[in-house]
Amino acid sequence: MSVIHVNKNNFDSVKTSQKLVLLDFYADWCSPCRMVSPIVEEIAEENPQYLIGKINIEKEPELARKFHVLSIPTLAVIKDGNVISQSAGAKPKTEILAMLKG
Repeated sequence: MSVIHVNKNNFDSVKTSQKLVLLDFYADWCSPCRMVSPIVEEIAEENPQYLIGKINIEKEPELARKFHVLSIPTLAVIKDGNVISQSAGAKPKTEILAMLKG
C-alpha cells in the first residue's frame, strides 16, 4: 500500500480507519523530514496492515495544531480515532515500527 496525502477533506476517513494509522507531519524544506520520508514510504509498502499518511504542515496548519505539532518531523500513531503514540524528530525504521507495534 502506498502513502496517502492527508488533508482536512479526507482526515475524518483516515482517523476512523479500521487499520492502525501512522501520520507523518512534515514540510518540504525540512531536511530531517526528507530523511524520514523514504523510511515511511518503505514501511507503507511492506506493511499493508497499516494506513500510512503524510501531512504537509504548511498546507494543513489546522491539522498540525490539532496534533500539537511543535517540531517536524512528528510521527503520530492513531488507533480507533485516538492518538496512542506521538514522537518528534527523525527516527530510524526500527523505532517507527516499534511505535506501530506498541
